[in-house]
Amino acid sequence: MATPWILSRALLPVVLLAALTFACGGATSPTNAATMGADLSAGFKQASWGANVTVTYSTGKLRFVSNGIPNHARDAEYAVGVGGGRIPNASNSVAMIDPTRVQNYDFSIPTSPVKASSVTPAPLAVIGVMISGASLFNPFEGDGVTVATQSNFSVKGTAGKDVWFLDVCNGHPVPTAGTYHYHALPPCVTAQVDQPNGPSHIIGTAFDGYPIYGDRDTNGKQVDASSLDQCNGITSPTPEFPAGVYHYVLRNVAGPTSSIRCFTGVVAPSLTRMQMPGMGP
Repeated sequence: MATPWILSRALLPVVLLAALTFACGGATSPTNAATMGADLSAGFKQASWGANVTVTYSTGKLRFVSNGIPNHARDAEYAVGVGGGRIPNASNSVAMIDPTRVQNYDFSIPTSPVKASSVTPAPLAVIGVMISGASLFNPFEGDGVTVATQSNFSVKGTAGKDVWFLDVCNGHPVPTAGTYHYHALPPCVTAQVDQPNGPSHIIGTAFDGYPIYGDRDTNGKQVDASSLDQCNGITSPTPEFPAGVYHYVLRNVAGPTSSIRCFTGVVAPSLTRMQMPGMGP
């Protein structure tokens, strides 16, 4: 192939246009979203948002409205810390009747996410929203170090049965605010949209606008943690974006790669300033 500096003037605009079209994924391909800044609304419109969720679209934005109550079963009781401790454990916790309460979620999230010059740490609060109507938190508890899935425990409930800190959906409520949220891949949500051994589908969106998926690639193979970046993200094909898209992966593991640890994209400061309410009844 001729080098660029000896191309004829007649051919140069054609070559440059072809190169630009290739780099941007093609002007007529809304699902070719490997490039940062692509409009992802076409993919989000394919997501199976729960009946308890209202999602509307405007130029460059997705508006998510929900009462925060997940559309799947929850435990009747949860183990919660007493005395306002931020890090509940079996020695400082008691069983409490499910304290989940209605929230007033109304978030405006970009549908054309842009890669930031540096990552933003995910705060100890809501960092994304899920198709179930509930929210996603980072992997950690109140100290920013203790991993929720790694430190799951149980106490005895009123009937003498084990009552767990995290339920089988890898979720639980913040006792003081009633905010039900996940710290890892929620099987109760993926069961609504994925087939056994099949690919993962969209299960939510992070506040920077990148979609959230389960832990299987388009071939149904489990995504290995070593292929994810520091924020739990990866660029690869998905059912909604067959040409590839940057997305976050949630994993059903007892470790810090269970959830999103930082935002790769630009995120509104008003969303990152939110903090998790204190733990305890």
